[in-house]
Amino acid sequence: MKRTITLPTIDHGDVTLPEPGWCTGHAGHIPGYRVDLTHFGTQHDLTFEGNTLLVAMLSQDPFAPVAERRRTGLYVEQVDFSGTFDVTEVRQLAATLTVHAAHLRRLADELAGTQAEEGGR
Repeated sequence: MKRTITLPTIDHGDVTLPEPGWCTGHAGHIPGYRVDLTHFGTQHDLTFEGNTLLVAMLSQDPFAPVAERRRTGLYVEQVDFSGTFDVTEVRQLAATLTVHAAHLRRLADELAGTQAEEGGR
């Protein structure tokens, strides 16, 4: 049985829509425009020395004006991070980015599986 969720919007009233199994829910939803409704999956924080560099999560915008944006995708956000590093720290950062690249590739594989289950809609 497919899950659905009903969310209030300021332009279309209550909107009932299918909720993907990977969606973590809509706690704290604040009514906005229907076009801005988004499903988000589990957030992955990609860090370096306790600082977040990137966040990544499955996302879907079911009412996006561009059809391709309605498909499940991987939302990736680069967080504001900067610093001056010595040679060792630069190598540590590079090693960390290599690990994060592998994590992003795994998330791409998860996304490919999710899109296959959705039937490429």
